[in-house]
Amino acid sequence: MNGPEILRIVDAMHRDKGIPKDMIFEGIEQGMHLAARKHFGVIEQETDDIEVKIDRITGMMTASKAGVELDPQLLGRIAAQVAKQVFIQKIREAESNVVFRDYGERKGELVIGTVQRIEGGSAILSLGKNEAFLPRSEMIPGETPHVGQRIKAIILEVRKMGNRVRIVLSRTHPDFVRRLFEQEIPEIADRTISIRAIAREAGYRTKISASSIDSKVDAVGACVGVRGSRIKNIVDELGGERIDIVRWNDSLQVMIPNALQPANITEVFLYTKLGRAIVMVPEDQLSLAIGRRGQNVRLASKLVGWDMEIMTEDELSESIEKAEGYFKLIPNITDDMVEVLISEGFLSYDDLTFQEVTDLAELLSTTEEEAINIINFAEEASEELERLKHEGDDDDDDDRRVVTPAATEEAKAEGETEAAPATENEVTIVESDEATEAAPLEEAKTEIAEVEATAHTDATPAEPESESEPAPAS
Repeated sequence: MNGPEILRIVDAMHRDKGIPKDMIFEGIEQGMHLAARKHFGVIEQETDDIEVKIDRITGMMTASKAGVELDPQLLGRIAAQVAKQVFIQKIREAESNVVFRDYGERKGELVIGTVQRIEGGSAILSLGKNEAFLPRSEMIPGETPHVGQRIKAIILEVRKMGNRVRIVLSRTHPDFVRRLFEQEIPEIADRTISIRAIAREAGYRTKISASSIDSKVDAVGACVGVRGSRIKNIVDELGGERIDIVRWNDSLQVMIPNALQPANITEVFLYTKLGRAIVMVPEDQLSLAIGRRGQNVRLASKLVGWDMEIMTEDELSESIEKAEGYFKLIPNITDDMVEVLISEGFLSYDDLTFQEVTDLAELLSTTEEEAINIINFAEEASEELERLKHEGDDDDDDDRRVVTPAATEEAKAEGETEAAPATENEVTIVESDEATEAAPLEEAKTEIAEVEATAHTDATPAEPESESEPAPAS
């Protein structure tokens, strides 16, 4: 190849594949270098005295061995074939690096691809010059793509597999809904309206909190549109998935009732040490607040970033009474300590087990050693209660009342953490020389069983959860 021909090849590859010109020149040089080594029988790298250079301006190639210039065209057909293979390999690596870099910077971006083929339920999509992979697990439940269909998705992950790059797409990630809103709602695109948080169970229901920087623009109304005209395209793209849009508020006393819509909330109690909110509702709103299979409160909990427990007034009174009975069984605990624990939202032994020793000691105005003893007792008592529960196989009101796991556990299950108000901490165990240290728990086991039995006897049976919910207000 002469100089102008090399320059034409480099320019064409740079234009078509987006590979930097220097990388292409280096690939040609490495290929010709290996060809020269093969031609002259140079095996050891240490004895390699061959140099191949290409002028970046003229494209002229020069080769030399031990300072003596060589004609690259005299290297022979086999050597040229070796050079070609090395050049192709280097170009593929360079092309892979370009794709990895470009798409890696586009994570979370909305793309549109055409289905090329279906493999084991997953779809291979064409994104112009590159292919992308849409796993079955990242498809909305119930949808079945077909060849030739144009599909919207976000770029979830870009990873290297040898010289190949796999672009993984998703339609179940909460950011997919966010990008659809940005595409369909001009006020979101120009940042007049901001989406503050999204909680989603793909294919079933999504909750979105939105706020507006312009007092003249209603965040909810702008997203919904006249008679739902704006949100209709989004719902259709999601296969009929239900979308609740609520107004964001910095005050949790306002935000939590908004997030639990369409249920009416009586009162909200916030307990910052536990990252928990106890939400009071009328008896006739209990099933609506919880939602079918706990979906409404679960999504609201993720949206706000706090654990939530939905209770009626009677249930809260019963829980407090039961907690008092349990906490008074703890050795050396005073009535004032019990009152402090309940006022801070501690309603079970489990709540105590997740506390830092220093924090609990400060809260109860006691020593760290005493705090450790309280935590150790709570851990063993919690296990005893769990054993009694399994033996009785009870499905009582407590199982329904605690309707949502910790927000941090929910975020781990989704692959993302929106908020982590409460963290589990290690507890240092201090060994005691007293042989009778375990005695208080053994004596308390009978009393725990009695408290549990009394609570079960006095508990009012829970009404069955409603099988349907009224549609949320637009």
